[in-house]
Amino acid sequence: MLAGLTAAPAFAQDARPAAAQAEAEAAPDTSGEIVVTGSRIDRPGFESPTPLTRIGSEELSVASRANIGAALADLPQFKAGQSPQTSGTNAQAGRFPADLRGLGATRTLVLLDGRRFSSDNDLSTIPSVLVKNVDIVTGGASAAWGSGAVAGVVNIQLDHSLTGIRLGAETGISSRGDSAQYRFEGAAGFDFADGRGHFLIGGEYFQNDGLSTKVSRANTGRWVSLPNPRATPTDPLTYTLTPNVGYANAVVGGIITSGVLRNYGFNPDGTLRLLERGVVNGSNMVGGEAPSDDDLSPLSTPQKRIASMARASYEVVNDLNLIAELRYSRYWGDYTWFGDHNRGNITISRDNAFLRPEIRDQLIAANQTSFTMGRYNSDFAYSTIDLERETIQGTVALEGKFGGGAWRYSAYYSHGESQNNIDTPGFRLTANFANAVDAVISPTTGQAVCRVALTDPSSACVPINLFGNGAPSQAAIDYVTGTPTLRSTSKLDTVGVSLRGEPFSLWAGPVSVAVGIEARRETIDSRAGELDRARAFSTFYFADLEGKDTVKEAFGELLVPLVKDVPVLRNLNFNGAVRVSDYRNSGSIWSWKLGATNEFLPGVIGRVTRSRDIRAPSLSELYTTQTVSYVNVADPVTNQTVSVLINGGGNPQLQPEEADTWTAGVTASPMRGLTASLDYFDITINDVITSVGAQDLVTRCFNGNQDLCARVFRDASGNLVRVQSNSVNLSRYKTNGIDGEIAYTMPLDSSESRNLHFRVIGTWVDSLTTYDGISEVEYVDNTSYAFVNGVPSWRVNGSLGYSDRNLSGLIRARYISPGYYNRNLEITNNRVPAYTYFDLQLTAKIPTGDGRQMEIYGNVSNLLDKDPPIGSLFSPFYDTVGRFMTIGARIKL
Repeated sequence: MLAGLTAAPAFAQDARPAAAQAEAEAAPDTSGEIVVTGSRIDRPGFESPTPLTRIGSEELSVASRANIGAALADLPQFKAGQSPQTSGTNAQAGRFPADLRGLGATRTLVLLDGRRFSSDNDLSTIPSVLVKNVDIVTGGASAAWGSGAVAGVVNIQLDHSLTGIRLGAETGISSRGDSAQYRFEGAAGFDFADGRGHFLIGGEYFQNDGLSTKVSRANTGRWVSLPNPRATPTDPLTYTLTPNVGYANAVVGGIITSGVLRNYGFNPDGTLRLLERGVVNGSNMVGGEAPSDDDLSPLSTPQKRIASMARASYEVVNDLNLIAELRYSRYWGDYTWFGDHNRGNITISRDNAFLRPEIRDQLIAANQTSFTMGRYNSDFAYSTIDLERETIQGTVALEGKFGGGAWRYSAYYSHGESQNNIDTPGFRLTANFANAVDAVISPTTGQAVCRVALTDPSSACVPINLFGNGAPSQAAIDYVTGTPTLRSTSKLDTVGVSLRGEPFSLWAGPVSVAVGIEARRETIDSRAGELDRARAFSTFYFADLEGKDTVKEAFGELLVPLVKDVPVLRNLNFNGAVRVSDYRNSGSIWSWKLGATNEFLPGVIGRVTRSRDIRAPSLSELYTTQTVSYVNVADPVTNQTVSVLINGGGNPQLQPEEADTWTAGVTASPMRGLTASLDYFDITINDVITSVGAQDLVTRCFNGNQDLCARVFRDASGNLVRVQSNSVNLSRYKTNGIDGEIAYTMPLDSSESRNLHFRVIGTWVDSLTTYDGISEVEYVDNTSYAFVNGVPSWRVNGSLGYSDRNLSGLIRARYISPGYYNRNLEITNNRVPAYTYFDLQLTAKIPTGDGRQMEIYGNVSNLLDKDPPIGSLFSPFYDTVGRFMTIGARIKL
């Protein structure tokens, strides 16, 4: 419910409505620490030429989102690239990094109190109870803040001055009685050493039960884009989004796929029945007895997490403060993942020990020695995933002043470690499964044994019965399946020193400078299980990975006032920054920024920036472990839609990317209570590092890109079986558009204790394209299909609220413009209509009788319970849970 925003000057400290906040910021804030995100210049009153938006803690709490990242995703500038919904079938579930512009989370630099933090920018690791503000820079800021700030910067500022105790609790549930949610939070702050020191501690526990299956909501699971028949081979290939689609060649209990008994299935007792067959389309089937992993895998993954932090500051001597911080977080989840099925590739011999005699007789009569079989292995090889992520980080910093406060300096060192532990039981062991399937009757004992045991009496093989759901014995299941495991540790060490001040003044005011040096070291060490390293599994395994990178940086920034108090040029300032970064893996890279601001009329300020921004490949892009998911892909070669194994992960051959960014805009406060802003952005990224979606890889290979064809794998018959969708360097990534906001606060009485608040914020994206040297692909209005890039052309939030001393309420509308399921495929029902969601918040402050107040609040998101569009599984823009209600209480002691 983050509608209450303002493009505020960088030194803003509060979360009041935009107009009141703008007035309070007309004078420098000298009451406490000044933290600037848009610039390294920290002079009070300085407005960075780069667009900056501030979000207060009150706005963050509206709608009771799971974490800060989920709250930010409500904003039009953000995209929920990873979330419990969008990551439901891979090992990233539960993470929530920030993603500005839909350019990818790695191009949004996330800072905690102006410093990088461990855990790959996962915002769910930050305790929201301690957050005071979030500053968002929607423009390139690499020169000021370093690699990764191509799309912008998100800086999370803690409430360092908190005194007293805060406690809170909430519960929530969907209108269908599922996806239950719980949150408990607490924070405390107090002075010590006669006020020279301050201690702050806080934490929260969050739990959401998720949604157990992808078919638990309308228009989500079992939708597939299936190819339409072509009248002639030269006709264009078209597709239709089709519901109720499952596997055609893998059935619960097993299906015979060859010979005289083709299309017969096995009953639980091993007898045969003629299966109910729907409409077969390649390896898919519409209707009938077609099973799908969507029937068992979660739509929204369950999650449990704790996040905590402690901070102590102490004034050693006047104007010199020592700061120590410790942060700890843990996420854990255990849920059904996906099945390890046989898609018609099992060969059963006629003498199989578990085959019923009447079936064997039919094979003999047909002179058939074997048949092939497909099987949906939900009764023995359907994996679960047990995830645990743990992060701990400690920081020591010095902050001080000299020269009467004209110069400020800071120095810090931080060490963080993140562990990612994964166990995924239920995957087939290739050799064991092959031996167990080939079961015969022992001529000596008359019992079922593995054929291999006839020649190797020492074999531990346990024969498996595949004929019918529930037929495999537990002993056989234990023998043919194993658990891929991964133990991964990432470490981040950072150190930095900076100096800021005003060395002298010119005719238009003081010149400000900021200089500094920084360094960091990142390492990742992933150790797979013994069976993984031996590649013992049929369809999935982890791999050992090890990598490191170091960088040494120096930066400088300058603010020069050029003209002041003349017509039209009432306050003209130049701002420039430069940074050199020397990477162990990538070499030296320069970034820079040139910008200017000017007050043309009272309250009307223009701004413009031109920047060169850089991003070196991250360790996760270089070295991260292979990830696995299954996605339906339309294959233009075979004219079929097939479920394909998708491997993601790192690529150690990546090169750095460079971005050229323009921003230009204007802010205005023409009357009391009214503020407005309009900003244009244009970002071109060269040698862009990106993961090309599976469908795009297959389509671009078909169109002639041989480099990408090396990532598309087919079997001997030409059938698409696997796509390597890990990170690559493409030629170009480009986007441009406009951000806008207008806000008005209207007092309802002379004391301004009762107010109406109106606010509209929106983003229009003109274009979002990738170019691989052969094909340019446009992604604007790709809104429903999650495994491609894409953003709506318009996202707009509008809110109307009321507040007084005891009551407040707000209703918000979130608009998403019409789009496509996938605009780069010819799909007959491709269009997605415009969507508008309504959210409601009510808050009441109740006196407790001791001079304190308890705050009771309630939120309803998706008030009208609007269903998502068809085929919207994993979409980051549409609500799949439906109407969701939370109630909670907070008290400050």
